[in-house]
Amino acid sequence: MSAYHAPIMLSEVIEGLNIKPNGLYFDGTCGGAGHSSAILEREPTARLVATDKDEDAVREASRRLAPFEGRYRLVRTDFKNFAEVLSPEERLDGFLLDLGISSHQIDDAARGFAYRSAEAPLDMRMDKRSALTAFDVVNTYTEEDLRRILREYGEEPFAGTIARNIVRERQTQSISTCGALRQLVEESIPAKFRSAACARQTFQAIRIEVNGELDGLEACIRGLVARLKKGGRAAILSFHSLEDRIVKTVFRDLSTACTCPKNFPVCVCGRVKQLEILTKKPLTASEEEQTENPRAKSAKLRIAEKITE
Repeated sequence: MSAYHAPIMLSEVIEGLNIKPNGLYFDGTCGGAGHSSAILEREPTARLVATDKDEDAVREASRRLAPFEGRYRLVRTDFKNFAEVLSPEERLDGFLLDLGISSHQIDDAARGFAYRSAEAPLDMRMDKRSALTAFDVVNTYTEEDLRRILREYGEEPFAGTIARNIVRERQTQSISTCGALRQLVEESIPAKFRSAACARQTFQAIRIEVNGELDGLEACIRGLVARLKKGGRAAILSFHSLEDRIVKTVFRDLSTACTCPKNFPVCVCGRVKQLEILTKKPLTASEEEQTENPRAKSAKLRIAEKITE
């Protein structure tokens, strides 16, 4: 397995996708191509379209997928741009979205994702072509916007205090490193609530804002489901409650049939059940995997099958 990024719940994902002969699959967040390569290895006639907006990921995926030349297309773009990558006539037998940040992105201090990387610059861009950085968010957003981001994206209970202290600090000097932001967050949290990871929620919130991770996610999932053939599978890995809530809501909505009152003689709402949810509760990583890869602890895998054309 690639040292670039250990794929989370690999066997569960592959079994959940139910790889078919001659099937076409979409891996929207291929990372180091751990899941992508396993899809192509499982069925020698399967084909793959993969995307990732991280230049490093695309480079590693290209290396990893080289043995499968002729059976895959790899495009550097956001998975939400799937309609620009798939031709209009291409229908999918399955798609995977791994919504987490990769191990490589966290471990590369220069990328500025990790609150433990004291001297790393505040960056957090998954796509280095993007103009907005974590530095921009921290040093230019209003106190109100910072508070909203920390509360909505980080579910941070001390969002108000942290936002206020960020604005106060930057009036004296720019907050330019992960270490400086982490220290400020820790000082903003009452002593009895502090921990070694108390800055995690703030960093998560800023990362989500920088990369627009939740923007258009619901519409993207619905669009990909529409591309599935009957019997095709959707597998989505999420790593925090905000993502999982969106996935759960879309799956539930698309698995709902007629919602007309029971006393109506005929259906007038026109709703048709599109999905059968195969994971009534999300799957989680085994204890063994969580021990080997602590980043798997927060992973939730939801799988559904298309039941209409």
